[in-house]
Amino acid sequence: MYVRHALVLACAVVALTACAGTYSPEPSPAATTTASAAAAPSSAAAGLTITDPWVKTTKKGMTAAFGTLVNNTGAPITITAGSSPLSPTIELHEVVEDGGKMIMRPKEGGFVVPAHGTHQLQPGGDHIMLMGVTEEVRPGARIPFTLQVKDGEPLEFTAVGKDFAGGEEDYQPGHK
Repeated sequence: MYVRHALVLACAVVALTACAGTYSPEPSPAATTTASAAAAPSSAAAGLTITDPWVKTTKKGMTAAFGTLVNNTGAPITITAGSSPLSPTIELHEVVEDGGKMIMRPKEGGFVVPAHGTHQLQPGGDHIMLMGVTEEVRPGARIPFTLQVKDGEPLEFTAVGKDFAGGEEDYQPGHK
């Protein structure tokens, strides 16, 4: 009898433990972002995803979005444009040296994610530039994005608002 009760109890513990990680009434923004990015519709036969997408917090004006684009296909994928309800104008930008100064400018040809590779979107490098931001972006805000893919389906994802002061990045007009 004792063995039977112990066996029933052990099965219940295993069943409860197996389910413990699958339900969260209010997931953390980071967990939700990773899950939404992985589950979001993507291009090139579900071959393009983004990991850890985030947006620099701002009160108004301009900001930028970052993350890591991941290409799981055997061919390069080119991102040609982006959109978000947060901003009427979005450009794909790069940071380059010009006359001894680092400047931001539109990235001609878009972002190319190599076959079975990644493309970093990061402060001080390639990023998604949002101009004319329509509302304040606070820490933890969830911002929807759509990236247009050359010859493919768009990639939709949600980025999380994040405070960031590193690199003295400033995405306001007139800043070089």
